[in-house]
Amino acid sequence: MKEKLILVGNGMAGIRAVEELLAIAPGQYDITVFGEEPHGNYNRILLSHVLSGEKSFAETLLNQRDWYAGHGIRLETGKKIVAINRSRRQVIAADGSIADYDRLILATGARPILPSVPGTHLDGVLTFRNIAEVEAMLARAQSGRKAVVIGGGLLGLEAAWGLRHRGMDVTVIHLMDRLMERQLDAPAAALLRRSLEERGLSVETSAECQALTGTQQVEAVRLRDGRTLPADLVVMAIGIRPEIELARQTGIACRRGILVNDALQTDDPHIMALGECVEHNGQLYGLVAPLFKQAKVLAQQLAGRGCARYEDQAQATKLKITGIDLYSAGQFEGGQDCEELVMEDPGLGVYKKLVMKEGKLVGALLYGDTANEGWYYDLIRNASDITELRPNLLNGHGNIGDAGHGAHVTVANMPDDTEVCGCNGITKGMIVQAITGKGLFTLDEVRAHTKASASCGSCTGKVEQILAFTLGGDYNPTAREKPVCECTSLSHAQLRKAIADGHLTSLQESMRALEWKTPDGCPKCRPALNYYLISTWPGEAKDDPLARAHNERVHANIQADGTYSVVPRTWGGLTNAAELRVIADLAEQYNVPVKLTGGQRLAIPFIKKEDLPKVWGTLNEHGMLSGFAYGKAVRSVKSCVGKGLCRFGTQDSLGLGIKVEKLFWGAWTPHKFKMGVSGCPRNCAEATIKDFGIVGVDSGWELHVGGTCGVRVRATDLLCKVASDEEAIEHAAAFLQLYRLEGWYMERSSAWIERVGMPYVKQRILEDEAGRKALAEAFWEAQAHAQTDPWQARAESDAPDYEYAVIEALEAA
Repeated sequence: MKEKLILVGNGMAGIRAVEELLAIAPGQYDITVFGEEPHGNYNRILLSHVLSGEKSFAETLLNQRDWYAGHGIRLETGKKIVAINRSRRQVIAADGSIADYDRLILATGARPILPSVPGTHLDGVLTFRNIAEVEAMLARAQSGRKAVVIGGGLLGLEAAWGLRHRGMDVTVIHLMDRLMERQLDAPAAALLRRSLEERGLSVETSAECQALTGTQQVEAVRLRDGRTLPADLVVMAIGIRPEIELARQTGIACRRGILVNDALQTDDPHIMALGECVEHNGQLYGLVAPLFKQAKVLAQQLAGRGCARYEDQAQATKLKITGIDLYSAGQFEGGQDCEELVMEDPGLGVYKKLVMKEGKLVGALLYGDTANEGWYYDLIRNASDITELRPNLLNGHGNIGDAGHGAHVTVANMPDDTEVCGCNGITKGMIVQAITGKGLFTLDEVRAHTKASASCGSCTGKVEQILAFTLGGDYNPTAREKPVCECTSLSHAQLRKAIADGHLTSLQESMRALEWKTPDGCPKCRPALNYYLISTWPGEAKDDPLARAHNERVHANIQADGTYSVVPRTWGGLTNAAELRVIADLAEQYNVPVKLTGGQRLAIPFIKKEDLPKVWGTLNEHGMLSGFAYGKAVRSVKSCVGKGLCRFGTQDSLGLGIKVEKLFWGAWTPHKFKMGVSGCPRNCAEATIKDFGIVGVDSGWELHVGGTCGVRVRATDLLCKVASDEEAIEHAAAFLQLYRLEGWYMERSSAWIERVGMPYVKQRILEDEAGRKALAEAFWEAQAHAQTDPWQARAESDAPDYEYAVIEALEAA
C-alpha cells in the first residue's frame, strides 16, 4: 500500500513540491490536493498581466485538470480544509468530508492585511490575491472611472498599473515617504515615481487613509489630512499575513507563521509546511524564488533523501510593470562598515547602486538598466571576493570599459552557476544540461523541462540567448515554428527561405510553387507572403495591393464609425502656413475637425470612403505626401527642436530628424516602425521607446533600438554611440534592413530583438563593419523602389475606379 500524501493548498509552492517529488520519486505516494479555488494551479505572479490585459487567465494556468489525472493525483477544488485530527491523521473539509493522510503538507499561503479603518466592508473594496478578485476589478473597471490603490509596495503598484491600462484614473496612496521602501532607496524611488506619473498614475506618499465612505458602494477615500479622493474602486495592497489559523487551532507551533525547521518539518513529524504560511529562522516569505527552493527541499525529504536542508539566501525583487526595469537584491541600503558605488543618470532614468562590505558584494539596486542583475545576484549569493572587479563593477560582467546604458551580459562569459530564472532558481548550467541532455531546440521545450522563463517571463531573452549559444550553428529559433496559416505547412522562416532560394517574385507564382492548399490564400498569409516578396526582391517583386490589409489598400485608417482618418506627412513635425491652409480648407469643406497626433502630424478624421480620392488629390497637389500612419512601414520621425532653439539641446535633433524621415519614408517593414530623435538626454522626443531612437549627447549621438509604446511598453536597448549624423544614418539603415530581412511579418522590432538576442544584433551591426555597410547599401537600393507616394500613384492611375471595385468585391467576399 502506498502512503497517503495530502497537500492543503493548490498554489504555486505546494504544487511545485509535488512536481519535484514526482520527478525524483514517481508513484511513491497516493496524492490528494485540496484547493479552495475552482481552478487548477495557476501562476499568481502573472495576475498583474491579466489585470492589464497583457495575458488571459488561460495563459497563467500551470497545471490543467488533466495533468493531475495523468499523474494519478486526486484534485479536490472548491474545498476548504477547516480542521486537522492529528491523532487520527485526518483532514476535515468545510462540507464535512474527511480524508486520511500518512504525510500532510500545509501550503495555505497568506491573506491580505486590511487596515483598521471604517468602510472596508463596502462593495467595491477589494484586495489583490487571486483571479476572482482580478475579475471583480475588471468588472469595476468597465463601469467605474476612478480607482484608489492603498499601498505603494510591489503588489499595489502592479495593481495600479493594471487598472490604469484598463482606462481608469488611478491614485496610489502610500503611508511611507517613498514607494517600495523595502526594496528601494530614495533616489531609485524618485525615479520610479517619475516613471509612474509619466504613465498617467497619481501618487500620494506620506498619506494615510482615515476612512472609506459610501452607503453600500464605496464612493471616496478620506485621508488623514482631510482630503477626499473620489473612488469607484478601492484596492487594498498594504501587505500580507501568513494564513496559520488551521495550523494554530490544530496545536501546531506557530508564531507569525507556521514554525518549520531546515527540513520544512513542523513540530508534528507527520506534517510539513512551506510557502508564505511558514516562518523559518524568524523569516517570512512573499517572493516566489525562496518558495520554489523550499519545494525542492521538501520533495527530497518526502522521497527519503533526507540530506537536503533549506537555507535562507539574499532575496531579489523585480517590479512587473511593462517598460520599467527595476531590480533590488540583498542589503541595498548598506549600513555600518559598508561602501557604496553609485551611478546616476536622471536624464535617461538610470540608477545603479552596489553595496560592498569586507571586499564582497552584499546588495544591488538597479533602475533603468538591469541587464547584469543575474551576475550581481550570483556575486551576492556566493559571497565572492570582488576586489579585482571593483574598478569596473558598475559596468557589468562582460562589458569592462563600456559605460553605455543598456550594456548586456554575454552568455559566453556567464558562469554555469549564474542564476538565470530567479523565480524558479534555474541556472545557466541547468538550462545547458537540459538542452544538450534532452535534445531541446525551442524556448517552449526549455520551459517545459526546466521551468525557466515560465513564471514572470523577465528572463525569456536570456534563455533564448543560452539556446542560441549552446546549439551554435544548429540553432534555428523557427525550426519548430507553427505554419504561417492553414493554407501552408511552411513556417515564416521556411517561407522566407523558399522565396529567396526559388527567386519567387509574385503572389500567385509563389502559391503555385510552394503548393498552397488554398489557391488564393487567406487574410493571414496573403499580407505576409506579399511582404516577404517585396522585401526579398525589391524592384522585381510585384507589390499586390489586393494582398494588403484594409487600411493599406485605402491608404487611410478606418475608424469606429466606418469613416477614415487621412494623415499627411509633416517632416519632423515641422509645417508651414501654406500646408495649414490646405488642411484647414479640407476640414472646412468636409465639416470635420483636425487632430494633432502623437507622431507630430495633422490628421483629418471622419472622411467618407468615397471622398478619399478627392482628399488625397488635394493634398498631393500641394506637395503633401502620405504619412503612412496606416501601414506596416516607417511611420513618422518624432523630433524635438534641438540645440537650435532649446537651451538644453546638445545636438541638432530637428535637422537630423527631418533628414532621417526624408531618407527612410516609404520603407515597408514587418510591422509598424517608429523613430525618434532627441537633442539631449532629457529625451523630449521619447526616442527610448521607439523602434529606432537617436539621443544627442555632448560627443555625438546615442543610438537605441527595440523600443515600443502601447499595451506592451519596452524601453530600448543601447546599440552604440556615434560621433556624426552620417554614422547615425548608416547604423539606422543597417539595423532597419537587418530587421526587414529577418523579422517575421507582424513582429515588432522589440520582439525580433528578444527572439534573436541583442548580442546578435550588435555582432551584425557593430562588430562586422563591412556587413553593416552592405546592409545599409541594400536598404538604400530598396528605397529607390519603395519611395512612391500612394496618393500620387492613385491619382495617376488609369483605372482607379476599377481597382476600387476589385477591392470592394474582395472585402465583401
